[in-house]
Amino acid sequence: MSDLVKGKKVQDALVALQFLPKRAAEPIAKLIKSAVANAKTAGENVDALKVQSITVESAGMLKKYMPRAFGRASLIRRRKSRVIVTLAEKASK
Repeated sequence: MSDLVKGKKVQDALVALQFLPKRAAEPIAKLIKSAVANAKTAGENVDALKVQSITVESAGMLKKYMPRAFGRASLIRRRKSRVIVTLAEKASK
């Protein structure tokens, strides 16, 4: 999914994520909107921004136990991830 939005203008990436039927599309779109808001506060031109890179890394695992029959327990692994978005201004031609 990160390859889908990498290198696109911010508005095009948000439109592509809006119509993507994947569960992770909404959090990534929210993250891109947050990055745009941060760039706007820093005084960047929001219309000229593009998604330079987006990286998804593993951020560990939360382990819980679920009680089972006969006094046993099953391990539940909740995977977490770290997403890093880098925006850059598009070079004008």
